[in-house]
Amino acid sequence: MINTKKVLQNMRAWAREAGKMQMQCLGKVHCIDTKSSMVDLVTEVDRSSERIILEGIGSSYPEHAILSEEQGRNEMESDYLWVVDPLDGTTNYAQGLPIFAVSIALQYRCQTIAGLIYAPVMDQMFEVVRGEYVTLNGRNIQVSQKSKLSECVLATGFPYDRARHPDNNVNYAARIIPKVLGLRRMGSAAYDLANVAAGTLDGYWELNLSPWDVAAGTLMVEQAGGCIHYLTDKRGVSLVAGNNIIGRTIWDEIKAEDQEAGL
Repeated sequence: MINTKKVLQNMRAWAREAGKMQMQCLGKVHCIDTKSSMVDLVTEVDRSSERIILEGIGSSYPEHAILSEEQGRNEMESDYLWVVDPLDGTTNYAQGLPIFAVSIALQYRCQTIAGLIYAPVMDQMFEVVRGEYVTLNGRNIQVSQKSKLSECVLATGFPYDRARHPDNNVNYAARIIPKVLGLRRMGSAAYDLANVAAGTLDGYWELNLSPWDVAAGTLMVEQAGGCIHYLTDKRGVSLVAGNNIIGRTIWDEIKAEDQEAGL
Protein backbone atom coordinates (compact mmCIF):
# COMPACT_ATOMS: atom_id res chain seq x y z
CA MET A 1 0.00 0.00 0.00
CA ILE A 2 1.15 3.53 -0.75
CA ASN A 3 2.77 5.64 1.97
CA THR A 4 -0.04 8.02 2.97
CA LYS A 5 2.30 10.16 5.08
CA LYS A 6 4.35 10.92 1.98
CA VAL A 7 1.17 11.40 -0.05
CA LEU A 8 -0.08 14.07 2.38
CA GLN A 9 3.31 15.72 2.39
CA ASN A 10 3.17 16.02 -1.39
CA MET A 11 -0.47 17.17 -1.40
CA ARG A 12 0.41 19.85 1.13
CA ALA A 13 3.26 21.19 -0.98
CA TRP A 14 1.18 21.29 -4.18
CA ALA A 15 -1.79 22.91 -2.43
CA ARG A 16 0.37 25.59 -0.82
CA GLU A 17 2.05 26.38 -4.13
CA ALA A 18 -1.31 26.66 -5.88
CA GLY A 19 -2.74 28.65 -2.99
CA LYS A 20 0.16 31.08 -3.02
CA MET A 21 -0.41 31.80 -6.68
CA GLN A 22 -4.15 32.19 -6.09
CA MET A 23 -3.52 34.71 -3.33
CA GLN A 24 -1.14 36.71 -5.51
CA CYS A 25 -3.74 36.95 -8.27
CA LEU A 26 -6.85 37.44 -6.11
CA GLY A 27 -8.70 40.50 -7.35
CA LYS A 28 -6.58 40.65 -10.52
CA VAL A 29 -8.33 38.08 -12.71
CA HIS A 30 -8.29 39.38 -16.27
CA CYS A 31 -9.41 36.44 -18.41
CA ILE A 32 -12.78 34.83 -17.77
CA ASP A 33 -14.39 32.18 -19.96
CA THR A 34 -17.69 30.36 -19.64
CA LYS A 35 -18.24 26.59 -19.59
CA SER A 36 -20.92 25.57 -22.15
CA SER A 37 -24.10 27.54 -21.49
CA MET A 38 -23.50 27.84 -17.75
CA VAL A 39 -22.25 30.82 -15.85
CA ASP A 40 -19.41 28.71 -14.44
CA LEU A 41 -16.40 31.00 -14.40
CA VAL A 42 -13.03 29.56 -15.35
CA THR A 43 -10.00 31.76 -14.81
CA GLU A 44 -6.39 31.63 -15.82
CA VAL A 45 -5.69 30.97 -12.16
CA ASP A 46 -7.91 27.87 -12.23
CA ARG A 47 -5.91 26.43 -15.11
CA SER A 48 -2.57 27.39 -13.60
CA SER A 49 -3.52 25.87 -10.23
CA GLU A 50 -4.45 22.61 -11.91
CA ARG A 51 -1.18 22.59 -13.83
CA ILE A 52 0.83 22.88 -10.60
CA ILE A 53 -0.98 19.91 -9.04
CA LEU A 54 -1.07 17.67 -12.11
CA GLU A 55 2.60 18.21 -12.83
CA GLY A 56 3.35 17.27 -9.22
CA ILE A 57 1.31 14.08 -9.48
CA GLY A 58 2.82 13.22 -12.85
CA SER A 59 6.33 13.65 -11.48
CA SER A 60 5.81 11.74 -8.22
CA TYR A 61 3.25 9.13 -9.31
CA PRO A 62 3.54 8.74 -13.10
CA GLU A 63 1.75 5.37 -13.07
CA HIS A 64 -1.41 6.75 -11.37
CA ALA A 65 -4.66 7.80 -13.04
CA ILE A 66 -5.95 11.36 -12.62
CA LEU A 67 -9.44 12.89 -12.73
CA SER A 68 -9.46 16.68 -12.63
CA GLU A 69 -12.09 19.34 -13.18
CA GLU A 70 -10.54 21.01 -16.20
CA GLN A 71 -8.73 18.17 -17.99
CA GLY A 72 -11.05 15.29 -17.14
CA ARG A 73 -9.59 11.81 -16.74
CA ASN A 74 -6.28 10.81 -18.25
CA GLU A 75 -5.78 7.53 -20.11
CA MET A 76 -3.75 5.81 -17.40
CA GLU A 77 -5.14 2.53 -16.04
CA SER A 78 -4.38 2.15 -12.34
CA ASP A 79 -5.87 1.09 -9.01
CA TYR A 80 -4.93 4.58 -7.83
CA LEU A 81 -6.90 7.64 -8.94
CA TRP A 82 -6.15 11.24 -8.01
CA VAL A 83 -9.28 13.43 -7.92
CA VAL A 84 -8.46 17.12 -8.16
CA ASP A 85 -10.39 20.37 -7.95
CA PRO A 86 -7.69 23.04 -8.17
CA LEU A 87 -9.97 25.97 -7.34
CA ASP A 88 -13.33 25.12 -5.84
CA GLY A 89 -15.27 28.37 -5.65
CA THR A 90 -14.30 29.95 -8.96
CA THR A 91 -17.28 32.33 -8.94
CA ASN A 92 -16.22 33.61 -5.51
CA TYR A 93 -12.65 33.93 -6.72
CA ALA A 94 -13.62 35.83 -9.85
CA GLN A 95 -15.66 38.23 -7.71
CA GLY A 96 -12.80 38.74 -5.26
CA LEU A 97 -14.66 36.93 -2.47
CA PRO A 98 -12.15 35.11 -0.21
CA ILE A 99 -13.99 31.77 0.11
CA PHE A 100 -12.40 29.19 -2.18
CA ALA A 101 -10.31 26.07 -1.74
CA VAL A 102 -7.94 23.56 -3.29
CA SER A 103 -9.22 19.98 -3.03
CA ILE A 104 -7.05 16.91 -3.68
CA ALA A 105 -7.97 13.28 -2.98
CA LEU A 106 -6.30 9.95 -3.64
CA GLN A 107 -8.52 6.93 -4.23
CA TYR A 108 -7.53 3.28 -4.21
CA ARG A 109 -9.93 0.96 -6.03
CA CYS A 110 -12.68 3.61 -5.99
CA GLN A 111 -12.34 4.42 -2.28
CA THR A 112 -10.75 7.65 -1.03
CA ILE A 113 -7.81 6.83 1.23
CA ALA A 114 -6.33 10.30 1.74
CA GLY A 115 -7.39 13.86 1.05
CA LEU A 116 -6.66 17.51 1.58
CA ILE A 117 -8.69 20.71 1.37
CA TYR A 118 -6.78 23.99 1.62
CA ALA A 119 -8.39 27.42 2.00
CA PRO A 120 -5.57 29.86 1.20
CA VAL A 121 -7.05 33.10 2.53
CA MET A 122 -7.68 31.61 5.99
CA ASP A 123 -4.57 29.41 5.71
CA GLN A 124 -6.70 26.42 6.76
CA MET A 125 -5.28 23.03 5.87
CA PHE A 126 -7.74 20.16 6.36
CA GLU A 127 -6.17 16.71 6.01
CA VAL A 128 -7.55 13.20 6.27
CA VAL A 129 -6.32 9.61 6.11
CA ARG A 130 -8.94 6.85 6.09
CA GLY A 131 -9.06 4.96 9.36
CA GLU A 132 -6.48 7.20 11.01
CA TYR A 133 -7.23 10.90 11.47
CA VAL A 134 -8.77 14.11 10.19
CA THR A 135 -7.17 17.42 11.18
CA LEU A 136 -7.34 21.17 10.69
CA ASN A 137 -3.87 22.72 10.78
CA GLY A 138 -2.65 19.65 12.65
CA ARG A 139 -5.43 19.65 15.26
CA ASN A 140 -7.90 16.75 15.43
CA ILE A 141 -11.46 17.74 14.54
CA GLN A 142 -14.92 16.19 14.84
CA VAL A 143 -18.43 16.92 13.64
CA SER A 144 -20.93 18.98 15.63
CA GLN A 145 -22.78 17.19 18.42
CA LYS A 146 -26.04 19.14 18.08
CA SER A 147 -29.26 17.15 17.87
CA LYS A 148 -31.93 19.78 17.17
CA LEU A 149 -32.32 21.30 13.72
CA SER A 150 -33.48 24.57 15.29
CA GLU A 151 -30.02 25.01 16.85
CA CYS A 152 -28.09 24.31 13.66
CA VAL A 153 -26.27 26.43 11.11
CA LEU A 154 -26.36 24.56 7.81
CA ALA A 155 -24.89 25.17 4.37
CA THR A 156 -26.15 24.39 0.91
CA GLY A 157 -25.58 25.36 -2.70
CA PHE A 158 -27.44 25.85 -5.96
CA PRO A 159 -26.54 24.81 -9.52
CA TYR A 160 -25.17 27.40 -11.91
CA ASP A 161 -28.05 26.73 -14.30
CA ARG A 162 -30.66 26.96 -11.53
CA ALA A 163 -33.12 28.85 -13.76
CA ARG A 164 -33.49 25.70 -15.90
CA HIS A 165 -32.24 22.85 -13.72
CA PRO A 166 -34.98 20.42 -12.56
CA ASP A 167 -33.18 19.93 -9.23
CA ASN A 168 -32.36 23.55 -8.42
CA ASN A 169 -32.69 23.05 -4.64
CA VAL A 170 -34.96 26.08 -4.17
CA ASN A 171 -37.81 23.97 -2.78
CA TYR A 172 -35.60 22.21 -0.23
CA ALA A 173 -34.01 25.47 0.92
CA ALA A 174 -37.44 27.07 1.33
CA ARG A 175 -38.56 24.14 3.46
CA ILE A 176 -35.49 24.01 5.68
CA ILE A 177 -34.74 27.74 6.21
CA PRO A 178 -37.59 28.32 8.74
CA LYS A 179 -36.48 25.30 10.76
CA VAL A 180 -32.81 26.18 11.37
CA LEU A 181 -30.78 28.78 13.24
CA GLY A 182 -29.09 29.83 10.01
CA LEU A 183 -28.39 28.79 6.43
CA ARG A 184 -25.18 29.67 4.60
CA ARG A 185 -24.35 29.53 0.90
CA MET A 186 -20.54 29.52 0.87
CA GLY A 187 -20.00 28.79 -2.81
CA SER A 188 -17.49 25.96 -2.34
CA ALA A 189 -18.73 22.42 -1.76
CA ALA A 190 -15.30 21.20 -0.67
CA TYR A 191 -15.01 23.94 1.95
CA ASP A 192 -18.56 23.27 3.16
CA LEU A 193 -17.76 19.60 3.75
CA ALA A 194 -14.49 20.44 5.49
CA ASN A 195 -16.37 22.74 7.86
CA VAL A 196 -18.95 20.06 8.61
CA ALA A 197 -16.05 17.78 9.53
CA ALA A 198 -14.69 20.50 11.83
CA GLY A 199 -18.07 21.17 13.47
CA THR A 200 -18.07 24.77 12.26
CA LEU A 201 -21.14 23.90 10.21
CA ASP A 202 -23.69 21.50 11.65
CA GLY A 203 -24.80 20.06 8.32
CA TYR A 204 -24.81 20.50 4.58
CA TRP A 205 -26.68 19.33 1.52
CA GLU A 206 -26.35 19.95 -2.21
CA LEU A 207 -27.46 18.41 -5.48
CA ASN A 208 -25.75 17.58 -8.77
CA LEU A 209 -22.15 17.94 -7.67
CA SER A 210 -19.13 16.39 -9.40
CA PRO A 211 -16.70 13.80 -7.98
CA TRP A 212 -13.89 16.35 -7.60
CA ASP A 213 -16.15 18.54 -5.45
CA VAL A 214 -16.61 15.88 -2.78
CA ALA A 215 -13.88 13.21 -2.97
CA ALA A 216 -11.80 14.64 -0.13
CA GLY A 217 -14.58 16.28 1.88
CA THR A 218 -16.85 13.26 2.25
CA LEU A 219 -14.06 11.20 3.78
CA MET A 220 -13.31 14.08 6.17
CA VAL A 221 -16.91 14.11 7.41
CA GLU A 222 -16.95 10.34 7.92
CA GLN A 223 -13.53 10.25 9.61
CA ALA A 224 -14.71 13.07 11.90
CA GLY A 225 -17.60 10.91 13.13
CA GLY A 226 -20.26 12.13 10.72
CA CYS A 227 -22.27 10.49 7.99
CA ILE A 228 -22.95 11.01 4.31
CA HIS A 229 -26.38 10.24 2.84
CA TYR A 230 -26.49 10.07 -0.97
CA LEU A 231 -29.63 11.15 -2.80
CA THR A 232 -29.40 8.52 -5.50
CA ASP A 233 -32.62 9.62 -7.21
CA LYS A 234 -31.06 13.01 -8.09
CA ARG A 235 -28.60 13.89 -10.83
CA GLY A 236 -24.85 13.91 -10.34
CA VAL A 237 -23.46 13.51 -6.84
CA SER A 238 -26.24 14.68 -4.53
CA LEU A 239 -25.72 14.30 -0.80
CA VAL A 240 -26.42 15.28 2.78
CA ALA A 241 -23.64 15.58 5.39
CA GLY A 242 -23.78 15.97 9.15
CA ASN A 243 -23.70 14.02 12.37
CA ASN A 244 -25.91 10.94 12.57
CA ILE A 245 -28.94 12.85 13.88
CA ILE A 246 -28.76 16.09 11.89
CA GLY A 247 -27.73 14.38 8.67
CA ARG A 248 -30.71 12.08 8.91
CA THR A 249 -33.04 14.96 9.79
CA ILE A 250 -32.02 16.92 6.69
CA TRP A 251 -32.47 13.77 4.63
CA ASP A 252 -35.97 13.30 6.05
CA GLU A 253 -36.92 16.90 5.22
CA ILE A 254 -35.80 16.45 1.62
CA LYS A 255 -37.69 13.20 1.27
CA ALA A 256 -40.81 14.72 2.85
CA GLU A 257 -40.66 17.63 0.38
CA ASP A 258 -40.38 15.18 -2.52
CA GLN A 259 -43.31 13.14 -1.22
CA GLU A 260 -45.51 16.22 -0.86
CA ALA A 261 -44.57 17.27 -4.40
CA GLY A 262 -45.44 13.81 -5.70
CA LEU A 263 -41.90 12.99 -6.73
